Amino acid sequence: MKLQRNGRSKALAIGAMALVGSLSLAACGSDENKTPGTGGSSAAGSSAAIACGKAGQLLGAGSTAQGNAIDVWKVAYGAACSGSTITYSGGGSGAGVQQFNQGKVAFAGTDSALKQAEVDASKEVCKTGQGINLPMVGGLISIIFNVDGVDSLVLDGPTLAKIFDSQITKWNAPEIAALNPGAKLPDADIQAIHRSDDSGTTENLTKYFEKASGGAWTYKPSKTWAGKGGQSAAQSAGVSAQVKQVKNSISYAELSYAQTNNLKSAAIATGAAKPVEATAANAATTFAKAEIAGTGSDLALKLDYATKAEGSYPLVLVTYEVVCDKGNKPETLDTLKSFLNYTISDAGQKAIEAKGYVALPAELSSKVKAAVAALA
Repeated sequence: MKLQRNGRSKALAIGAMALVGSLSLAACGSDENKTPGTGGSSAAGSSAAIACGKAGQLLGAGSTAQGNAIDVWKVAYGAACSGSTITYSGGGSGAGVQQFNQGKVAFAGTDSALKQAEVDASKEVCKTGQGINLPMVGGLISIIFNVDGVDSLVLDGPTLAKIFDSQITKWNAPEIAALNPGAKLPDADIQAIHRSDDSGTTENLTKYFEKASGGAWTYKPSKTWAGKGGQSAAQSAGVSAQVKQVKNSISYAELSYAQTNNLKSAAIATGAAKPVEATAANAATTFAKAEIAGTGSDLALKLDYATKAEGSYPLVLVTYEVVCDKGNKPETLDTLKSFLNYTISDAGQKAIEAKGYVALPAELSSKVKAAVAALA
């Protein structure tokens, strides 16, 4: 498995992907674990120390796909670092980037790397620098469903695109039946639910459609939903709640939300020998082959949505924390670096695996750590 920059392969070191575990909240420790230059105390947990920044409040906003990960991290960080509070409001990737470029938050979570226009806009806030993408949360988009009498479901790119564009409207349609021989599919209308807010999850889903639908999806990938018909709900929590409540429904959300709501996830037929289940281990196989598309300290990734590799789940996403490479606000820079150092640490990445997230490959994590250390 390899991580590539500009097409050149580099060796990866990927740790074991355990999906169960417990989070140990850290307590403040000795000065021996201080991070140089932070001026803060440190906190030792069962597996690693959290080097605290200056006490104060750190504001973030954006991606709801990483919401459950942020919840884990902010509790651990707050317990370790007395007087420090991480406040993160969702609202979706689009809203988060907008708030960052308005100078309202110290970091934004987005499931889609910054567009050039957004980078240009960030220079007004960053002053001496610009916004960069730091991969922090690995995840996968689960195709969640609630179909009467159906416990397992296989779908593929063309069929999914047609479902979400109202081209296939019945659960017992021939296209779905062909992928699910022997299944008792109901003669019921499909209730397709999409995001109503601008969403990086939507953009990643539609990037998959662009690459894997065989032309069935005729729209450009976008954070804004473009398909015909269907129902809508706000944020990952909203679409998950709708699927749970509405019979014969289908939608898309980060795996963490599928697990939290006890929702079933469809397997994806990719052209591999057998359909690929929506698991963190299968998503890790796809992440291991990601390419770094950004330059310098920007670590935007190129993901292979059309993968046909065995056990490689195609519907993956990475949530980036958007920060200024230079020109961060002096009053929050110390805490920002401290918090991000924790989230990208082995302890921070392991802490969110039990929530259905995917620990980032070791080589990529090391690059993120170096970028965080260089923030100014």
